[in-house]
Amino acid sequence: MTSTVKSTWSSTRHRGAAAVALAVAAALVAGCGSSSDDTTDNPLSEGTSDGKTVVVGSNNFAESILLADIYGEALKAKGIKVEYKPNIGSRETTYGLLKNGSITVLPEYNGSLLAYLDPDAEQKSTEAVNAAVKAKLDPKLTLLESAPAEDKDSVSLNAETAAKYGLTAQSTLADLKDIAPELVIGGSPEFQTRHQGLVGLEKEYGLKFKSFKALDAGGPLTQAALTKNTVQAADIFTTDPTITKEKFVVLQDPKNLFGFANVTPLVYKSGLPQEGVDALNAVSAKLDTKTLLDLDTQVQLENKDPLDVAKAWLKSVGLD
Repeated sequence: MTSTVKSTWSSTRHRGAAAVALAVAAALVAGCGSSSDDTTDNPLSEGTSDGKTVVVGSNNFAESILLADIYGEALKAKGIKVEYKPNIGSRETTYGLLKNGSITVLPEYNGSLLAYLDPDAEQKSTEAVNAAVKAKLDPKLTLLESAPAEDKDSVSLNAETAAKYGLTAQSTLADLKDIAPELVIGGSPEFQTRHQGLVGLEKEYGLKFKSFKALDAGGPLTQAALTKNTVQAADIFTTDPTITKEKFVVLQDPKNLFGFANVTPLVYKSGLPQEGVDALNAVSAKLDTKTLLDLDTQVQLENKDPLDVAKAWLKSVGLD
């Protein structure tokens, strides 16, 4: 199945738009993580990359800051000098800073980046998405290898509903076909009318729900409604720590209705040596969605320093 991800949809999530994510990110930057001696005070200041320093940036939400720390510390482990520019802003800002070399490395999401570069692009596979991104990128930039980890929309069930119908994390959206008429599903108002929502769920999986409740885009309203069983299914992002806290069950999407959102480093080519490329690709190879969810949970629910979380994980996988 081919998915077309519109930029207006993708801007809802990994683009620093959610108020909760902004608040968390601001707190992290103020007190921990990338606020070390290797961090510039002004994330929008001129870059200092002199051929020896790799500048690692992040967008203004908690997961991006954590990923920047992970990739940055992996570079440090190879003896590469790293400077952090955390909490910069949205893709519109960071892409420009990458093009002019002010940032060398930025953790990105491949499908969302493609939607930004080409809103009408089809998304058939991770490899096809990455090829399409590279074809649209500024020639000074390139995309490295994607991690299996994805932070994207999903249909998730609360623990009570999953247990009632015997569904697990290995169950797929197709397993809801006979159950959906008994369930209320929640999400943003747009989820009701978009292909990456109720329209596609019916077309691709034959799902017809009892009713739809308009909430927010995977935010606190949706999380609370699912927790309280006001809705039994909802659009929840796949690395949202609420999944862990409330034991939500994320259903698999084998037809890729929700597109692709693999964590992928976007780099300024002339600013990163080959050993740096190899180091970042090694990190991506070991980072899957389950791992990223666990790391996000440590930072966002357990209030751990993202830099400490990054270092501990790199050590656990032999990349420190």
